[in-house]
Amino acid sequence: MYSTAFIDLPALDAAAGEVRLPGSKSISNRVLLLAALSNGTTTVHQLLASDDTRVMLDALRQIGCAVDEAGSSVHITGLGGRAPRAPAKLFLGNAGTAMRPLTAALALLGGEFELSGVARMHQRPIGDLVDALRQLGCRIDYLGNDGYPPLRIAHAACAPAPDVPALVPGVPPLALAEPIRVRGDVSSQFLTALLMALPLAAGRQSIVIEVLGELISKPYIAITLELLARFGIVVERQGWQRFTIAAGSRYQSPGSIHVEADASSASYFIALGAIASGAGGPNGAQGIRIAGLGLDSIQGDIRFVEAARAMGAVVTGGPHWLHVQRGAPGQGWPLKAIDIDCNHIPDAAMTLAVMALYAQGSSRLRNIASWRVKETDRIAAMAAGLRQLGASVEEGADFIRITPPPRTEDWKAASIDTHDDHRVAMCFALAAFNPAGLPIRIQDPKCVAKTFPDYFEALFSVAQLAAERIPVICIDGPTASGKGTLAAALARQLGYRFLDSGALYRITALVALRSGLRIDAGHEERIAALARTLPVRFESDRVLLGSDDLTEAIRSEEVGMNASRVSALPAVRAALVALQHSFRRLPGLVADGRDMGTVIFPAAALKVYLTASLACRAERRYKQLISKGFSANIADLCADLQERDARDGTRSVAPLKPAQDALLLDNSCQTMDQTVALVLAWWQEKQFGAVSAPGRQPGAVTAPG
Repeated sequence: MYSTAFIDLPALDAAAGEVRLPGSKSISNRVLLLAALSNGTTTVHQLLASDDTRVMLDALRQIGCAVDEAGSSVHITGLGGRAPRAPAKLFLGNAGTAMRPLTAALALLGGEFELSGVARMHQRPIGDLVDALRQLGCRIDYLGNDGYPPLRIAHAACAPAPDVPALVPGVPPLALAEPIRVRGDVSSQFLTALLMALPLAAGRQSIVIEVLGELISKPYIAITLELLARFGIVVERQGWQRFTIAAGSRYQSPGSIHVEADASSASYFIALGAIASGAGGPNGAQGIRIAGLGLDSIQGDIRFVEAARAMGAVVTGGPHWLHVQRGAPGQGWPLKAIDIDCNHIPDAAMTLAVMALYAQGSSRLRNIASWRVKETDRIAAMAAGLRQLGASVEEGADFIRITPPPRTEDWKAASIDTHDDHRVAMCFALAAFNPAGLPIRIQDPKCVAKTFPDYFEALFSVAQLAAERIPVICIDGPTASGKGTLAAALARQLGYRFLDSGALYRITALVALRSGLRIDAGHEERIAALARTLPVRFESDRVLLGSDDLTEAIRSEEVGMNASRVSALPAVRAALVALQHSFRRLPGLVADGRDMGTVIFPAAALKVYLTASLACRAERRYKQLISKGFSANIADLCADLQERDARDGTRSVAPLKPAQDALLLDNSCQTMDQTVALVLAWWQEKQFGAVSAPGRQPGAVTAPG
């Protein structure tokens, strides 16, 4: 998962291959709560691993459920009629699928609880659900603004019927004689919460729920009813306005249950197949294959397939798979504009907004008022991002109308504010396939952890881009200039791959010596043969050779001197070139060394030649050695650095020197944080044209300080 402040997506050419999606969020959190309310132990297979399910699992533990996690399966031993552990303070993040149902269930079970979340959760309405529960006699208080979390639940009215004893003595019975009324036009989660909680109160009499106004997001209620039936609860439905829970209803574990792949998450890859050409899937097939979700899914968002087909996508599928291809030119490509009521696919409909960028004409998405009260105001967020990309957008209380950029040259590179909304981030990543070949920056990419932590990894696994077009930043310079520290910091902040070319030479030298080889021309070919097969990986701050951690072993002065000698052997250098090229993978690479910009990646998007005064470099190396417990002498270090500079600068193969188009940066009087910030500003300017720092002339020396 990307935990960077932003991720820069290069313009992507095509996509093909197979993706396996995480489990459905809607199903996962419903199943967890139903298992918690049931008698017996439920094994939940293929549970979504995300922020939302994590807060639900933590809450279930707090109220007394036994929770045993084993890989992608979780064993939940339910309360089975026992009172929950109380008092408890439950933090539910930004998970509406946890906040709303838990509020209803705990209000009926009894006890004292405080339910809170992140700041955005405290802006998401819950008043209609609270009003419905108060009709029953439940005591719920607002701890902040009326109508919104955080909430306090006091001892509930927990004697639901004459034959069911009160869990809290002295509390009057629930008022169940009249139908419980709840609004349906704000969020379907209010009705879902009542449907899941009220079976706890079904004794000798049935319980009726009446929906006021039009029920939005009906497919999500269909999921709730399907899952209730799996846990032994029968609900009779009269249209979408009246729901009756049978008398004597009681939760019983089904033993085990499998969570379908998430249909909302599938929408991004259905859209990807519709907009991106490409081959390279199973057996060289074109298009995108989605594993774990079929056309017979119980999730309402599977109907996104109908909308995608209407726009021109070619979609086929079976019980547990979908295959999506771009339509033929003039038939399914470019995509067709669409005018659609999205009430049945509110979450997936956001993906249609980005697909509209690739359509001919204006697309209108209607009946999406619920977007306003989600993780962010999604109508406003989508409109802002689409305009940044060059589209014309009209927005209303419950609709959005998108007209794509009229010409290829009207597209714009954009930095998209995701507003901590996972769906905004995932939708706009699809804009990287724009015809203008422009990069896209997604702010706060870690927000996808809410439902799809590995979304960007999944996207890169099927995205296609010619290797020479994958962005590379080269950091070259002499020994002890700080280039390795700078490059590693840049890679971390950008979420790019990292290549420490010096480490490759150091490892080659170390392995050669351990194999009994001399580092000279006589053993050059044998050392080159070793270098061709080095299984090197860079993970966090570690350098791995296979399973061996060589991070410390390669940092000695002796290994450094031997690495310099190895680099002077032409056959060894040639052997390591292909290995270095193999690190160039999406979304980009930061490479540090002495010839990255001149020899290995001569067409790199940004080249920086980092240097510092000899005295400064010697002092840095001295502090580094002393901190590791080695003795050192600054005068000797100066002499060693001078000798190495002379050797590196005069070698016959790839001598150390700045590339002609490199930016020269003397950081003698700069902190590393200042150096990193400056290079990041250069990169932003290169990608997005924002003038962020002076000195942006090839070959210019940036003044220190």
